[in-house]
Amino acid sequence: MNIKKFVEDEGLSEFPIGLTGCRVSDFYFDSCDYDIVVFDEKSELEKIVKFENDFVMIHHASLSETRSKKLLQYDALKIIQDESWDLRMLLSKINEKRNLLFLDFAKNCLIESIFCCQKTKESIQTSDVFAPCWQKCATYYLADAISAISHQRSSPSHMLDSLRKLKKTPINENISVVTQTVGIERSIPTLLERMLKSTIGFSDLIEKNNHSQIIQQKHDFFVKNSMLSDCYFYLGYINKENFLKIKDNLSRRQDLIYLLKIAFDVESDENLLEQQSETVQKSANSVLEIISSA
Repeated sequence: MNIKKFVEDEGLSEFPIGLTGCRVSDFYFDSCDYDIVVFDEKSELEKIVKFENDFVMIHHASLSETRSKKLLQYDALKIIQDESWDLRMLLSKINEKRNLLFLDFAKNCLIESIFCCQKTKESIQTSDVFAPCWQKCATYYLADAISAISHQRSSPSHMLDSLRKLKKTPINENISVVTQTVGIERSIPTLLERMLKSTIGFSDLIEKNNHSQIIQQKHDFFVKNSMLSDCYFYLGYINKENFLKIKDNLSRRQDLIYLLKIAFDVESDENLLEQQSETVQKSANSVLEIISSA
């Protein structure tokens, strides 16, 4: 794809810009989109554009960003334009603090995982319909943390495969907790098709930016290449990200549970759900203790 032409066509030439995500890694799929980061100091939501038969996701960013999660998204970023050299300076600072950023992000994910486990238990006690959604989020946060400890950026399309390839360590042993509690053993084409439709519906309601086109394309790629578990993991991760965007307004969004039950492929057995919650919480606490004492 001619990225410079895309930048010109979108009227973005006056800002520092970089390419990040799968397309700057050593491994990406044909279905992967191009992630363009525009450092225009705006807080707008991502915009998705189709250009030369590829999908491009435009992210808006700030050169004064301090959050580890955001800064790690710029790790290994490829500069497209940076006349002021401000972006180069930011990347230099990120590189200097890279290890600390991954550690901080991992700790944050583990704390969030523990919090989600607690929310699951509380929701079970109060018969809150979103209990299984919180548990899915807890598992995905644990996966994020393990990836970060191995200095891998969060990438829903590739994370499951990357986790499988990590060498055996006391921390990486907890990958089995992720695979046992996320639900990938149920991944069959008919279920994935149902999950896809609900994931797209949820994305359209929350994101409103045509992300659903990318979701559809990735699902089709995974299924065509018999990567059913990866597809299941990917769809669940996308739902986790969108669920967290509305987590503070769930009391007013009860109707969404009908979409989420299918999109998340939730567990209806409360005893099993509570057991999963205990398992993930124990795992997250264990990993947190290891990295905090290192």
